[in-house]
Amino acid sequence: MSRLWSGVTAVLSRVGSRVTPRRPLKSPSARPLPTARVRRKLVYSPELDGRADPGEVVWTWVAYEDEPNLGKDRPVLVVGRDGDILLGLMLSSQQDRDGQRNWLALGTGAWDREARPSWVRLDRVLTVAEMGIRREGAILDRRRFDVVAHALRDGYGWS
Repeated sequence: MSRLWSGVTAVLSRVGSRVTPRRPLKSPSARPLPTARVRRKLVYSPELDGRADPGEVVWTWVAYEDEPNLGKDRPVLVVGRDGDILLGLMLSSQQDRDGQRNWLALGTGAWDREARPSWVRLDRVLTVAEMGIRREGAILDRRRFDVVAHALRDGYGWS
């Protein structure tokens, strides 16, 4: 029971201290890196304990590739962690992603209020300071996480 209480306390403290700005500012730690360059061992370990873990979908501000000073809040699948820096893959609900190289269909999930299908981008890992997360979105089920993990292992040398 005390572990549950500490998890609830951690979540409430994160929620209470977060204010989403009207015009999000780019976090200095949020930067894209080529997926093969940040290879990690993949471990599925979501736990709703107030910290983002691999297998969870969180929301954070992501810069546009063609206009790095602009961006928007979007869902990101956490695939690893390096201390308080999260490694995540960007999700998109744009249907034109279907069949595109480096994009993998995930389907729908609780991270999207409109229940739109999502795709995950495999070739670009985002590094995000844990404090840069706006909110937890959902847990990606193990089966779909394993599909993403398989694609990262086969295409980008992750283990």
